[in-house]
Parts: sequence; C-alpha cells; structure tokens
Amino acid sequence: MSLLQFDYKGIYCAAADVYIDPWKPVKKALITHAHADHSRWGMQHYLTQHDSIPIMKHRLGADINVQGVAYAEEIRINGVRFSFHPAGHIPGSAQIRVEHKGEIWVVSGDYKLEADGLSEAFQPVPCHHFITECTFGLPVYTWKPQKEVFGEVNTWWQKNQGEGKVSIIAGYSLGKAQRILQGLNVGAGPIFTHGAVENTNEVLRKQGVKLPDTTLVTAGHKKADFKGAVVVCPPSAVNTPWMKKMGPASTAFCSGWMALRGARRRRAADRGFVLSDHADWQGLLTAVEESGAQHIYTTHGYKDIFARYLSEEKGLDAWPVDTLYEEQLED
Repeated sequence: MSLLQFDYKGIYCAAADVYIDPWKPVKKALITHAHADHSRWGMQHYLTQHDSIPIMKHRLGADINVQGVAYAEEIRINGVRFSFHPAGHIPGSAQIRVEHKGEIWVVSGDYKLEADGLSEAFQPVPCHHFITECTFGLPVYTWKPQKEVFGEVNTWWQKNQGEGKVSIIAGYSLGKAQRILQGLNVGAGPIFTHGAVENTNEVLRKQGVKLPDTTLVTAGHKKADFKGAVVVCPPSAVNTPWMKKMGPASTAFCSGWMALRGARRRRAADRGFVLSDHADWQGLLTAVEESGAQHIYTTHGYKDIFARYLSEEKGLDAWPVDTLYEEQLED
C-alpha cells in the first residue's frame, strides 16, 4: 500500500490516519493553504502553516480547531514525519512533505516559482513521489516577470486618468488582490478596494503583511471620489451595479488565463494582464525536475496532457489523478 492514497475524501495517509487538503469532512486535516478549494469547513482538527491560520479563521470561523507549525518544523503522527515548506503561492502556502520508512512524498498544493515579495518564496523539496497541480500545464502559458506586468498595469492606469476614467482591476481576493496592490504606483492616485478584498487586507495587515493604504468602497462615496483612482475588486464584482457609482471606467483582469486569446473577450474586459499565482509551463517542469521524484501525480488543470508529456518526453512514471480542486476559480 502506498504511503499516500487518493480516495473519495481526499489525499489520505493511512499510516498516520490523516488527510491532506480533504474535500470532505474528516477527523484530522493537514492544509496546504487557505484558498477555499484546499481549506474547507467541517474538519474536526486542522494543521497548517502558522501564517494560514488567521485567514482560515476569517473564512471558516474563529472557533475552528487549528494548530500551526513553522516552515520546516517536523511533526510526527503515529511515526510518520510531516513538515511544511514554502510554496510561493499566497501568504502561508506550503508544500507538505511526508516521510515514513524511507519513503518520501511531497504534496505541493498550489505553487509558483517566481518570488512575488508577498509570499515566502518557493523552495524545492527532494522526494520520491511528487503530487503537482498543472493548472497551466501547456507550453502556451509562459509568464513575463511580474515587474514587466506591473509596468503595463501602471501605464494603463495613467492612460485612464488622462481619459477621465476610473481603473477597475480584478483579481482573487486572497493573494492576487494583494499582489496587485503591491505592484501599483502608490502616489499616482487614490486606491480603493471592494469589501471582500479589504476584509482580507485587514487580516493580512494584522499579521504584519505590508500593503499600501487603501480605502474601502462604501455607499457614501460619490462619483467625484473616484476621479483618477484605481479600484481593486474580485472578478465577481465586475459589471455589477456595485460599479455604477464610479462613473466612466476601464476594466481589467489579472489572470493567467489572459494569455489565451478570447479570455478577455469572454470576461467583457477592456484589458487583460497575464499575472498568475500558479506556475507556468516552465515553472511546473522545473519544480518536477528539482524534486528529483520519479513518480509524479498530476492534479487540477491540464493533468492528462501534462502527465503524458512527463511520461513520454521525460521518462517519468506520471499519472493524472482526479480531485475536487478544479472548482477553485482563483485565476
């Protein structure tokens, strides 16, 4: 029997009787990060990296039974050794290393290799078995350095100011929105936030995450308040009545999906900026190679194509695995 198995509740370690990122309620859950498809309500006990705890409590309830560990700190459960290592995805995100009787697995969760100045930077973890996402597991997905992307964002904001438009930019409220805020040209104009983004900002600020000053959009704001401003919101807020008070606007999405023609059109956006909190094609290949693993399990995204490439072109024992992580529309 393998050290880790995939069953109807999630990734199961029978030797320790724990699950990793389960999608059904279980007794003991180890959580890679606080996004909703990996950190779900209903577990009797949660174990996660320290920095994920505040946002998990914000989302799942202050009364959840959760224990925190530091990066690289070893926890033993029934003789199985677990440790959490930086994944570079969002603040507090981790890969989970599992070792028992000389066998080592790594559950990577979601990750990216480019250091973003917000999350603890990704660190490769050597192992025999590597479970990897492949949200963007096609060669067409190749990211520019984020400095270049934010240069484009700030140029777009400046152009909109000259045309008398407010700039509305959408990104997921945990991780992406804060990354956008850090990349804005602070001082170029007012920065407003949607409630979902600002609530998350406040949780992260209390943890010591440094973010620029922002103003929550409220019912009391008038059109004149948004003159020359940029507004950061979740994708669900774009083209809703919430935007009407802001006057003429240009809308943009920050997402890895913007690399594909047609994605911006389907979103009815004026601009699309290619910025993702997931690894691109080369990042995925680098992570697999640096793990040293010969056995690869691909999840959510282009898992069949990526597994076939690893098998046929890299000579690895690679298999696609069905999970319920697909429903997280973070990008």
